Amino acid sequence: MKYLNNKEWWKNLGKTLKYSLYVCTHPLDGFWDLSHEKRGSIGAANIIIGLAVVVEVLRLTLTNFQFVTVNMEYFNSVIVALRILLPVWLWTVANWSLTTLMDGKGRMHEIYMSVCYALTPYVIINAIMILLSQLITFEEGAIYWVLAGFSALWTGLLILSAMMMVHDYSLTKTIGSSLLTVIGMGIIVFIFVVFFSLVSDAVAYFISLYKEILFRVL
Repeated sequence: MKYLNNKEWWKNLGKTLKYSLYVCTHPLDGFWDLSHEKRGSIGAANIIIGLAVVVEVLRLTLTNFQFVTVNMEYFNSVIVALRILLPVWLWTVANWSLTTLMDGKGRMHEIYMSVCYALTPYVIINAIMILLSQLITFEEGAIYWVLAGFSALWTGLLILSAMMMVHDYSLTKTIGSSLLTVIGMGIIVFIFVVFFSLVSDAVAYFISLYKEILFRVL
């Protein structure tokens, strides 16, 4: 609450949020300054990832049915949000865990902030695509799919650039660590699935044991 009346904080937030546009067009310099020169902020990163979630929900609900078909009966905005948030969080944890063993210089909050800033093209291009889908026909849909592919490619290249600058890696080492990060994300998901499976089995066992005891006693 103390930030609400702090004009300097709001001014800095606006400046760091605007800096995301510079990062998109000057990724190497942008991501270096983002972490090393403190030109980014966690607040701006949270806004960008929040906008990415909003845009994804709007994309699925407002895009012309010729390009995106969603069964609204089963639509769940929480699941849609997790499709954006979980990969970012998993990447942050997995990348930080691996790069600490590979002489990486980036800290966890810098990795998270950089990945969020890299989502800027996704937010902008997909917002444009929502409007564009209402103006073009199915025969002109190639424009829509090219933009979708370009958005994913641009975001992917920005993430690679971010990891290279944050950790001060070479391109080869960045690609290698990124591939290991993807594997690490899979391992983390596997561990959580196994853990929750064991917990649910244990809970089910104790519940059945409790019922059996009550049945014997009563």
